[in-house]
Amino acid sequence: MPSPVHGPGRQGGAVLYVALIMLVLLALIGIAGMQVAGMQERMASNYLRSNVAFQAAEGEARSSEAKIEDALYGAGTYTADQEVCEPTFDPVTWADGRGSEEAAYVRRVDKCFPASSIMIGSTVSEETGNIYEVSAISNDQAEAPGATAVINTIFIP
Repeated sequence: MPSPVHGPGRQGGAVLYVALIMLVLLALIGIAGMQVAGMQERMASNYLRSNVAFQAAEGEARSSEAKIEDALYGAGTYTADQEVCEPTFDPVTWADGRGSEEAAYVRRVDKCFPASSIMIGSTVSEETGNIYEVSAISNDQAEAPGATAVINTIFIP
């Protein structure tokens, strides 16, 4: 009985095919990893822009609040952008009309409700003190803004 031949004449090159398939799989994994890394970089950039715009809007609101305090404690009076309750103010509509400029809008709201709940049992008074609604809009950068933030706060000096 002849013995089987195990020499170079019987090799079919299966290792080459397996190695090529492995290289293709590794290349696909590498491409997918690059896409994930690129997406994470874009998400981090968008988060940074949103955060910078929010901080700038917060600073704009705090600046308006400081102006209110300075006017009230200095001269004793402050005139808001809107002193009456009607018409109602919508911060979203206001912000949509602003474009890319930084701005703040102050509305006095203490006359819009009859009394404070702190004074339960005492005489109801229409005077509730100075309460202001401060809306501020700002961008992440002055030229070619990538993100805009609007905040709306209630300020009681």
